[in-house]
Amino acid sequence: QVQLVESGGGLVQAGGSLRLSCAASERTFSMYAMGWFRQAPGKEREFVTAISWSDGNTYYADSVKGRFTMSRDNGKNTVYLQMNSLKPEDTAVYYCAAARFTRGELDHKETYGYWGQGTQVTVSS
Repeated sequence: QVQLVESGGGLVQAGGSLRLSCAASERTFSMYAMGWFRQAPGKEREFVTAISWSDGNTYYADSVKGRFTMSRDNGKNTVYLQMNSLKPEDTAVYYCAAARFTRGELDHKETYGYWGQGTQVTVSS
């Protein structure tokens, strides 16, 4: 059972930056594809970014391309989400997700079997 713990959320003004972290309790962390999703009040949970387990490729939603960067440190069992040029519409609870050895679509939340508890990101205008 993989446990994921997010941190780094908070309140920031529009145009500012935040870095989220997600630490995993799994020795075989490198074998997991990792994703970030977000959910705003009254909306569906949506894909933000993901990183594959096999080749380290990253994928981004169009709404965050050029502003957000996902990375992983397999030695620390941690993934990061660097968020720059934040906008009020980025306000949401951000969730980290993990999928082991997956060949599924990384932008589909159904691909992931493990989820963190979420961290709130609020961007003020």
